[in-house]
Amino acid sequence: MGLFGEKLREPAYDVRGDEIAILNTSRGVIRVRLDGAGAPIHVGNFCELAQSGFYDGTKFHRYVPGFVIQGGDPNTRDMKPQDVVAQKRGPKGMPGTGGPGYRIREEFTTNPRNSHEDGALAMARSQDPNSAGSQFYFCLGPQHGLDSGYTVFGSTLEGMDVISSLRVGDVLESVTIEHQEEQ
Repeated sequence: MGLFGEKLREPAYDVRGDEIAILNTSRGVIRVRLDGAGAPIHVGNFCELAQSGFYDGTKFHRYVPGFVIQGGDPNTRDMKPQDVVAQKRGPKGMPGTGGPGYRIREEFTTNPRNSHEDGALAMARSQDPNSAGSQFYFCLGPQHGLDSGYTVFGSTLEGMDVISSLRVGDVLESVTIEHQEEQ
């Protein structure tokens, strides 16, 4: 059970284990190898959201230098970048408070590769370990203090320079999922 006792969502996406996420941002392209073996729920959830266009047009809403850059909040989609920077309330709520309307189960206790390395892709959550939904972050340097509380579900293959240049208000234009043999 998750936050407030609601049932946790199990993604229907069939994780193959060779997924590559391509994040097209206003600063450039990031390619991430998703860890379907270590975090199948998180990978399935991310792939479903990406394929539905959920992330398209959202803004990065949190930046802590040397720590993380965070995005994936649907509340930011209809906001102007400068309003996200100013942390103004958008039409759907405050930046950093939105999600897909459900929660998923944590996998940091079961993922053998749950290591917050530089460029790691992981899911944000609230205090409840089973409260991740759509918000994600990239590590800006190793953040091993997060290993025991947040699920890592991908590692950056290309675009570390893009990740390091992202700031609050930058746009996540689209996320597509490819499979390794398609490259």
